[in-house]
Amino acid sequence: MQVGLISDIHGNRVALEAVLEDMPPVDGLYCAGDVVGYNPWPAECVDEIRKRGIPTVLGNHDAAVAEGTAFRFNSMARAGVEHAIEQLSDEQLAWLADLPDERLACDGRLKLVHGHPDDPQRYTRYTYPEGFSPRLLEDEDVLVLGHTHVQHAERYAEGIVVNPGSVGQPRDGDPRAAYAVADLDAMTVETHRVEYDIEAVTNAVAAAGLPTRIGTRLERGK
Repeated sequence: MQVGLISDIHGNRVALEAVLEDMPPVDGLYCAGDVVGYNPWPAECVDEIRKRGIPTVLGNHDAAVAEGTAFRFNSMARAGVEHAIEQLSDEQLAWLADLPDERLACDGRLKLVHGHPDDPQRYTRYTYPEGFSPRLLEDEDVLVLGHTHVQHAERYAEGIVVNPGSVGQPRDGDPRAAYAVADLDAMTVETHRVEYDIEAVTNAVAAAGLPTRIGTRLERGK
């Protein structure tokens, strides 16, 4: 059984379309949170995830948009949250608010959280590659994390810990959109990157009146 893994779309419709087109055939597709935030197309990204029925967990930007709380964010993140609140319908906001902060799938073999499995909220604590450990695993075979926008996977005797990377705002020095594919039978995971039209996103950021750096940082993958 092969499953596609995505995370941190952050309202980047162009990157999401590129990832979905590039992804090989899979038996299921799962998202580790932050569908919205930063980029200009939060409504379109929510609609695409809902249309495809992709099981998703709550990210910190999703929570901030659903709750209307962005006061702890920096100016770029706050602007993205405010933009998403303006763009999303009541139905879309309710969908975000109903997202769980942890999800089991594939008969319990796959667990998704946004930040750290031991965080009471599951979506605020960063788990960078140096923090990956078999201790993060419980009964699941594969633990999927997001939040850091840094793509990484580790296989242990106990199972796999993977961050598929960010679809819409990579921060690991590679500007290409990121995703991963896990094989639950072979217990392997492959990370993938795909190019997309960053200039189109940068132009749309400016047209939406969002902070310019939201777009320009995409060119550096930072």
